[in-house]
Amino acid sequence: MAHLQLTALAGGADDEMEEVALLGSYDEEAGVGDEEAGMRRVQVRVAGMTCSACSGAVEAALSGTRGVRRAAVSLLQNRAHVVFDPALAKDEDIVEAIEDAGFEAEILPDSTVSQAKSQKTLSGQFRIGGMTCAACVNSVEGILKTLPGVKRAVVALVTSLGEVEYDPSVISKDEIVQAIEDAGFDAVLLQSSEEDKVLLSVTGLHTEGDVDVLHDILKKIEGLRQFGVNFANSEVEIVFDPEVVGLRQIVETIEMESNDRLKAHVQNPYLRAASNDAQEASKTLHLLRTSLLLSMPVFFIRMVCPHIPLISSSLLMHFGPFRIGDLLKWILVSMVQFVVGKRFYVAAYRALRHGSTNMDVLVVIGTTASYVYSVCALLYGAFTGFHPPIYFETSAMIITFVLFGKYLEVLAKGKTSDAIKKLVELAPATALLLLKDKEGKYSGEKEIDASMVQPGDALKVLPGSKVPADGIVIWGTSHVNESMVTGESVPISKEVSSPVIGGTMNLHGILHVQATKVGSGTVLSQIISLVETAQMSKAPIQKFADHVASIFVPIVITLSLLTFLAWFLCGWLGAYPNSWSAETSNCFVFSLMFSISVVVIACPCALGLATPTAVMVATGVGATHGVLVKGGDALERAQNVKYVIFDKTGTLTQGKATVTTAKIFSGMDLGEFLTLVASAEASSEHPLAKAILDYAFHFHFFGKLPSAKDSIKKRKEEILSQWLLEVVDFSALPGKGIQCWIKGKKILVGNRALITENGVSIPDEAEQFLVDMELSAKTGILVAYDGGFIGLIGITDPLKREAAVVVEGLKKMGVHPVMVTGDNWRTAQVVAKEVGIEDVRAEVMPAGKADVIRSLQKDGSVVAMVGDGINDSPALAAADVGMAIGAGTDIAIEAADYVLVRNNLEDVITAIDLSRKTFSRIRWNYFFAMSYNVVAIPVAAGALFPFTGLQMPPWLAGACMAFSSVSVVCSSLLLRRYRKPRLTTVLQITVE
Repeated sequence: MAHLQLTALAGGADDEMEEVALLGSYDEEAGVGDEEAGMRRVQVRVAGMTCSACSGAVEAALSGTRGVRRAAVSLLQNRAHVVFDPALAKDEDIVEAIEDAGFEAEILPDSTVSQAKSQKTLSGQFRIGGMTCAACVNSVEGILKTLPGVKRAVVALVTSLGEVEYDPSVISKDEIVQAIEDAGFDAVLLQSSEEDKVLLSVTGLHTEGDVDVLHDILKKIEGLRQFGVNFANSEVEIVFDPEVVGLRQIVETIEMESNDRLKAHVQNPYLRAASNDAQEASKTLHLLRTSLLLSMPVFFIRMVCPHIPLISSSLLMHFGPFRIGDLLKWILVSMVQFVVGKRFYVAAYRALRHGSTNMDVLVVIGTTASYVYSVCALLYGAFTGFHPPIYFETSAMIITFVLFGKYLEVLAKGKTSDAIKKLVELAPATALLLLKDKEGKYSGEKEIDASMVQPGDALKVLPGSKVPADGIVIWGTSHVNESMVTGESVPISKEVSSPVIGGTMNLHGILHVQATKVGSGTVLSQIISLVETAQMSKAPIQKFADHVASIFVPIVITLSLLTFLAWFLCGWLGAYPNSWSAETSNCFVFSLMFSISVVVIACPCALGLATPTAVMVATGVGATHGVLVKGGDALERAQNVKYVIFDKTGTLTQGKATVTTAKIFSGMDLGEFLTLVASAEASSEHPLAKAILDYAFHFHFFGKLPSAKDSIKKRKEEILSQWLLEVVDFSALPGKGIQCWIKGKKILVGNRALITENGVSIPDEAEQFLVDMELSAKTGILVAYDGGFIGLIGITDPLKREAAVVVEGLKKMGVHPVMVTGDNWRTAQVVAKEVGIEDVRAEVMPAGKADVIRSLQKDGSVVAMVGDGINDSPALAAADVGMAIGAGTDIAIEAADYVLVRNNLEDVITAIDLSRKTFSRIRWNYFFAMSYNVVAIPVAAGALFPFTGLQMPPWLAGACMAFSSVSVVCSSLLLRRYRKPRLTTVLQITVE
């Protein structure tokens, strides 16, 4: 399990721990809090705002008011959030400033009491319904970002999810939902970082009396913050404080207090989301079937019936002033247009109401134009006797094809999230809980829902079953297959005290596991969360597509109008033969068909889907290979990496420091020397200290310990407390070593710099011995006691077996490897030579690693840093692409952009290769989307008609538009076939 431990890895004596730098962001926030201390916050209702210009005017008026520190105005909520200094301004001044700007203002009563600044920013995930293209995403994001208190908002079209970071002291979750719904979309909160929220399905809720019983039970449970019962769906939504009450306790209380009449089961939010996706696909399929059922007769009447004399003559018969065939088409198409197509009208209205445009607007314009013209032509023929051609089938077939494309798109988009579904399926549904009696002995076992496992529970894991939660083995031995989480194919041996990961498969023996992390704290949940977050993020390349999508529809409508005018004016002026428009009876209808085709064939969806679908598939594929990407921006940067900087210890080396030599240069006995050094290092947390302590312990007590592992542990603890000497005034000197006092004398343990700075001279014999060790890639730890040099200890850290091959592979990929270490030059040069790195930076303090990165970035080069994710955090943050390696038990490392779950350098190549393959696919997606519109729009506009007589009917244009977005999604799905490169093939790569 060493490859899954996120620990401070062994390094040279010059290594320095740098966790302090992680507090930088906290200090910055604290500064903000100090600046706004004593400030007053009010919510003001503003009446009379109609557009963004109005809200801008109000914000400008408030910002210009004396004493106002901050002002944010929400057009949709008709509110202003104002932060001001009560010593310089009053409530009346705020109201007066807004009224002077020409609007009505009123201080809301619930905000008259000054609120304290929130101590934290909450993150909420919302499911947003009704989005159809990138323009909708831009609209929702724009609305969210203007809300007071919202610090960040990201919306993903593919998953229909939005993630919002907000200040709960300024805005609530309900207000965010209300803002989204006011914009014309559906919204529901899925989860928040504020508290634990769970949805229980309850069996036994048959009557209102059962609901009252459930209400009474829930009211009595301490720690329940709120709950809501949905009688129709037999569900209850619960928000609770996990510090006060556990989920299992809630479920058991419901069952016990109702005398087992009510049974509660936890609903998996991911499975529920999958159910929602299935419902959306089912709903779209139902609409498609209805549209197809109604459109086929219309198409049959238009295309087939005229060639069947008997049917043709029947359809030409009159029913009043109308021909029967035309009347049937009108009735059927009206149902398609306004019943099946209602969703397009609703979505288009929502978009236009807020000044944005999307694909639904194009569909509505195209189909309505065709329908209205056909109705007018029908009425004209009924009252004049002259029957011009009608095109009812155009609008019906357009809607049918668009729905068909939407259905395929929903199915395809569902495939992009298969990686998360597979990860979710890794978690077992149930767990065997070991029950204890009053004396604390195991008395039996009970099968429970795996989601109800609590920290400290003892669980029984049978052979062939999955581990329910992260934990520690407390009894038994077995082998566990962890490949589904870590990508490591070799089963890992487990015995007492071994850590296990939830979702992994127990292969042979029975294990008793004590749960340490459950729910969102498990490795599997963190991986899922990290993949979801990455899929929510946007790659910078998508900004271009979002901009194009925002102006796409107005441009297409303009082109459609120009197409109509060009063909109509040319026909009216006789610029082309009348035979061209003979089939449609006149140049007006001839021009209108070209115009409708232009509107219908253009598709902004393909542009909007090109990047997010590829990023979504790539992040999922990466997770299955043990490479977790934190976002689309990181994925984009990694493709252009020019330099990869490796930390030496724990990255190029195995990170398992072992003592190989102990040499004394005084009259002291070896045992006494090791006792002295071990006593000094016992207070240190450095990995080298642990190596020295273990070596000294085994020197003194080898062969004197019992064989049972648990007995060894107890005996070792007893011996350590009696064997080591008393230490006073211990202090760690970062980058140098440690110093303390033992038996009233000062002892120094560290590198050459520590010894010489304290005026201790190193004998020539010791210096030569130290140089020889460094030349053989060993780190020398020097020891001085009572002002004199007494000896040194040699420590080695073996190289990883794949290090040299990976370095060579990176060179073949056109990437320059660099090694940066705090170890001495001789050791660094030897290690670098072994792995094949020419560029070495040694004796670099941890803070200096970031300076090395910045020096390489000066010419615009993209620099990646590979480190262990703890003491390399400043360097990981400074790099363009930070890769934390071997961090399987603590995924959420803030400084890194990539988390390489396995402690294997091959994943560095996988990360870069996956990035390159992904963005190659994204470029192809954009090429397809752009070239489709560049080629299709002129063809639809009739550019080829004068030369070839080729005219694209509007219904065929609708079919083309429907398949364009599907083709882009399917192109992204090809990334699912990605296979990580083998090192043998990487070494054959040549960069042109």
